[in-house]
Amino acid sequence: RPTPTSIGVDHSIGYFKTESVKFAVSTSHLKSAIQLINNEDPETIEQAKNALLKCRSHYKRIEFFIQYFFPQAAKIYNSPANYEIEEPSLEFREPVGLQVIESLLFDADVESKRSELLQQVDLIGSSAMDLNSLLYNLKADDRQLLESLRLDLIRVITLGVTGFDAPLLKSGVSESREALISLDHCLQPFLKYFSDSQSDSVTYYLTRSLSFLKQHDDFDSFDRLTFFTENVLPLQQYLGSFIKVAGLELNTNAALNYDAKNIFSADAFNASSFNKVKSTEQKLLIELGKTLFFENALSGNIKRNCASCHQPERFFADGVVKNITVDGGSDLKRNTPTLLYATYQYSQLWDGRVESLNDQIKDVIASPLEMDGDHNVIVNRLKTNQNYQRKFKDAFPETPNDFISIDHIATAITVYLKSLNPMNSAFDKYVQGNRAALMEDQKKGFNLFMGKAQCGTCHFAPLFNGLLPPLYNISEFEVLGTPKTDDLTRLEFDTDSGRYNVFPIQFYIGAFRTPTLRNIAKTAPYMHNGAFQTLDKVMEFYNKGGGNGLGLNLVSQTLPSDSLKLTDKEIKDIISFLNSLTDTLDLNGLANSTVK
Repeated sequence: RPTPTSIGVDHSIGYFKTESVKFAVSTSHLKSAIQLINNEDPETIEQAKNALLKCRSHYKRIEFFIQYFFPQAAKIYNSPANYEIEEPSLEFREPVGLQVIESLLFDADVESKRSELLQQVDLIGSSAMDLNSLLYNLKADDRQLLESLRLDLIRVITLGVTGFDAPLLKSGVSESREALISLDHCLQPFLKYFSDSQSDSVTYYLTRSLSFLKQHDDFDSFDRLTFFTENVLPLQQYLGSFIKVAGLELNTNAALNYDAKNIFSADAFNASSFNKVKSTEQKLLIELGKTLFFENALSGNIKRNCASCHQPERFFADGVVKNITVDGGSDLKRNTPTLLYATYQYSQLWDGRVESLNDQIKDVIASPLEMDGDHNVIVNRLKTNQNYQRKFKDAFPETPNDFISIDHIATAITVYLKSLNPMNSAFDKYVQGNRAALMEDQKKGFNLFMGKAQCGTCHFAPLFNGLLPPLYNISEFEVLGTPKTDDLTRLEFDTDSGRYNVFPIQFYIGAFRTPTLRNIAKTAPYMHNGAFQTLDKVMEFYNKGGGNGLGLNLVSQTLPSDSLKLTDKEIKDIISFLNSLTDTLDLNGLANSTVK
């Protein structure tokens, strides 16, 4: 058997060299088309858009290689068309690349943007001409190459067909096909060398996926659910099996579990990579954490516990606009989000001011408005309770008999919260094989959600939160322009500055963490301020382009302000799909909550 460097790397490097030259040439054609733009001649604008489409198609042929081996270089070509901030250094990264060109080409006065367009295409073009120089001294092996391909497949599933990086061109379907063409080409040496039933299955579903993308290339009407369930998810499954059987498995991404069947499987993520907790007593920690979750002794006045706001019977939210402060004298600042799937984030709380569930628990316990608990007082209360002494000793056997700390308390509750990821909704059952689990309007709603409505470009599958695929290593924050109330005819600015209070920079004014939409039908009211009472109002807000679309004039809104042009029927279908994300919870009585 060959060493893990000799089967496909040279083949793929040769492919990259050829395709990168084509990409560079396409940037030259794009520049020529931009130079001819004339507002009085709409055809010139269409020609420029077509040139951009071809340029993007060539880029998608090499994206798997650049993103994996040269991630810094990738930022030049296809970064988001808005400012990004590197934390914690707070370095600004100006928007550059193909997405910026797209936004400029769709400007109402595109001719006035010619100089900006040419600046962008010159930057891309000069860099593209030098792409092959990146290969100098590159040390790559077959395992790395195969991981780059399997990550690109996840990119297709979660970003490509949603139109994440080409929302105006609506070229996501055709671009996904270009990516799979590269996958096919670069897999060929492996499939020929390891010719068996696994390679046959990969070939079969890869051929099916390519054919489906070619035959159904209209973005708005594309049947993503069928593409997933009958084509690309089986491809992901068999590709993973093929790589494992070939002995060429490599996982450099701690968040992903490559042993999972596909990205929509309940075990698709390594929960241990989020909110890291070291423990050999997982079951006992969960039991202790659940007990502490309902423990009034964690609050200053011994009248409030975690479940006071995160109520299991309300899907770990509370059903009110804003809960009251611990002394009952006023309202809390923000709406209470669900704790289901809370572990799958790298920043916690609406403004992301803490990085882990452990820190969140300690922050909330100590907050004078929420639980007003002095950490030392709480620890001493539990130390005097013989029942807790035993439970902590069992859960933390490495500690002395009488040792309890706030870190132990936070760890136990964290492990309990990490278990609250049911993944047993009707949608989950459908994707995993039960084709009777969804109604027709829910299927249509999913396709709209992941396509025309652009919901899936912020609420990323399969968690439907702001965890960015395919690496799932960044929790995104968005400025939506959410008003103070859901009366969209009398708009009022919401004065909550959001993440700006954590990092005081302009682009974070009104920025909030993107929450999961799983169980959204059970966790009204919505948004950070609880302004929207119904999903219908939420959809109306998004359909009209958020705050800017409604006329609030926010400088840093990240949500596109153009109308989505969704019909009433389409909105109902999307809401019906959102209902299919409701899990089945077995609470076994409120005092002994167990989520399966």
